Amino acid sequence: MNDRDRDDQQTGLVLTRREVFAILGAATGAGILGSKAQASSPASVPGCVGRPEQTEGPYFLDMQINRSDIRSDPSDGSVVEGIPLTLEFRVVQVTAKGCAPLAGAVVDVWHCDARGVYSGVRDPHFNTTGKKFLRGYQVTDSDGKARFTTIFPGWYPGRTVHLHFKIRINPSTRTGYEFTSQLYFDDSVTDQVHTQSPYSSRGRRMMRNSDDGIFRAGGDQLTLALTNQGQGYAAVFDIGLQRPA
Repeated sequence: MNDRDRDDQQTGLVLTRREVFAILGAATGAGILGSKAQASSPASVPGCVGRPEQTEGPYFLDMQINRSDIRSDPSDGSVVEGIPLTLEFRVVQVTAKGCAPLAGAVVDVWHCDARGVYSGVRDPHFNTTGKKFLRGYQVTDSDGKARFTTIFPGWYPGRTVHLHFKIRINPSTRTGYEFTSQLYFDDSVTDQVHTQSPYSSRGRRMMRNSDDGIFRAGGDQLTLALTNQGQGYAAVFDIGLQRPA
């Protein structure tokens, strides 16, 4: 079994809807899932949103590449082709007192290119050992934000179109915590993007969201709401994390 075959199951939930109600309702009397009014500075705090954790999937590599624009390959300076995608994570921490921006969290993003190829690995269908395109991390700022510039992913057999992310808190300590999941795209947008070059050279994708077992385990809560930016797309992804006691 190769690593891509392990991209096949959900691993749990960081925070259920009932848990959010219990935590925030008991603490504030007014907290609700998705509300923007659970902290002392409501205007600056994004929605306190629990999201499903999903399998890490194939090819996470802790390359420690701190960069916002992950389209280039540091090994040779080349830039991958594809429709630009700007992605902003807004991370908050959920506590008994409500939600607050989580600063200092490490957010990793990695995904395949327009032709379904991951960097830095040996796969039965390609060998990109030494390459580092479409990989990188950012550290959340004082507002809990981490921003990336990448491309719209392509596809490979057995999965719908997706990208991977991992959020780590104090990763170098024994009390470190991590949350891993995947992000998805509306099928109609993917269909439109994949008619364009270089995606079109790959041919028609084999799987849509509703056919993907991993997507069916919470993917509707992990689907990005894209804004058309003319030459590409942009999205903001809110996520609330509750660290284990």
